[in-house]
Amino acid sequence: MNAQIPEDDIRYAAVAGSWYSDNPAELRAQLEGYMVDIEDYKFPEIVGIISPHAGYMYSGPVAAYAYRQLQNRKYESVVVISPSHVEAFLFASIYGRGGYETPMGVIPVDVELANAIAANSDLVKISDRGHRQEHLGRQEHALEIQLPFLQMVLGNFKLVPIVMGDQSPQVVEAVAGAIAKAVKGKRVLLVASSDLSHFHSYEDANAMDQGLVDRVGDYDYQGLLEDLSHQKVEACGGGPICAVMQACETLDAGKVKVLKHANSGDTSYGDKDQVVGYLAAAFYRDKDAGETSKKATKEEKPTLSRGDAEPLSLEDKRTLMKIAKETVAKVVNGEEAPHFEVTSADLLENRGAFVTLHEHGQLRGCIGFIVGVKPLWETVREVAESAALKDPRFPPVSPNELDDLEYEISALSPIRPITDVSEIEVGVHGIIMRRGYHQGLLLPQVATEQGWDRETFLQHTCMKAGLPVNAWKDPDAEIQIFSAEVFDEGDIE
Repeated sequence: MNAQIPEDDIRYAAVAGSWYSDNPAELRAQLEGYMVDIEDYKFPEIVGIISPHAGYMYSGPVAAYAYRQLQNRKYESVVVISPSHVEAFLFASIYGRGGYETPMGVIPVDVELANAIAANSDLVKISDRGHRQEHLGRQEHALEIQLPFLQMVLGNFKLVPIVMGDQSPQVVEAVAGAIAKAVKGKRVLLVASSDLSHFHSYEDANAMDQGLVDRVGDYDYQGLLEDLSHQKVEACGGGPICAVMQACETLDAGKVKVLKHANSGDTSYGDKDQVVGYLAAAFYRDKDAGETSKKATKEEKPTLSRGDAEPLSLEDKRTLMKIAKETVAKVVNGEEAPHFEVTSADLLENRGAFVTLHEHGQLRGCIGFIVGVKPLWETVREVAESAALKDPRFPPVSPNELDDLEYEISALSPIRPITDVSEIEVGVHGIIMRRGYHQGLLLPQVATEQGWDRETFLQHTCMKAGLPVNAWKDPDAEIQIFSAEVFDEGDIE
């Protein structure tokens, strides 16, 4: 589908490499890392969310609270509404063609839904305003910053991108009404992109932002609009927040859960003299769900020790290898990744995985997902394609290399945090090292292949994260481990 989008109709990523990583593998690992250990409240049907839009090192840990709730859900389309920081115009602008690009690929625009929304109000128009601003030397970030998170948790979906050039009550009402009318009866997610107060002291920002958080928690978008107009609270995307709230209410999603409120002084180890506020919230249907915070039980969110995951059967390993090899053969020759009919319960379990390609004994590509957001067989199919075509360290695999490729699959267990590094067993556990926005991962077999002891393994994981070699001793460092069942073609013959 993406191959059919004309290049001139693609809105290319504007802030990849600055506001967030332009390396697909690093980007996915960073986003997955933010979501580790965040509760899933099991809302029955989420219709809308609020998510911040600063650089990921600042807002990512808060945005993850909203996106964690969307894992394993399916939507026909996603409507993302953002403010305009770059230019002013007196309407809400919908990009109605082509697609939006991120390092994870191009998201196609739902042209039919975009036109249906625009047809419902004169204040909502199909336009490039707020979207394509190459001529201004700077392009809008607030909508784009939501997209990699959405791609990671939802996979494939269509997008309706809306930028509000005017956030007056009239435009807010027009946007809310136009969306609600067009999406009624459809499986569509609404996303409001907004930060809160800007550049106040930590204490003043928290006090001001609490007023906005209370309005959201009370589902009071009319009161919020009034507070914004009188500058009692601040939100650069106040209009998008109110539009999503009003549309969700019209669509019978009458419940709200404030998931997280913080600011850059909490998330970035930065100066607390001038901070920016962030909020994550969800709007959902069914009055009995999600009212009470509930920690996941061991059955819902295992914290496993050495065994970590039940071993895969020989038949399941052969199935995964077949999926990896056939997928690479197809995509390298320019075809779509194949679909597979999989019935094994173990392969239908959500698990992370890596696929590693070697050619004549040399690494040729390695991509993986850390957190299990898809069934294991789907994860292997997706990362096999990425290892062959999208590892930024190598050119894409060519058809004449296919016969020389050697495949290795690492099926990962769930991740668990540790406070005592003596729990790390070399050859059994992989390590994720995180401090601030730096994160690095090494698979268990790397330590074995290199002959490292535990401390050397820790040091190299720090280096992979771009940290000093002894950063693992820092009290602010977070260390997580996982096991991997690793097998190659020779193991399953």
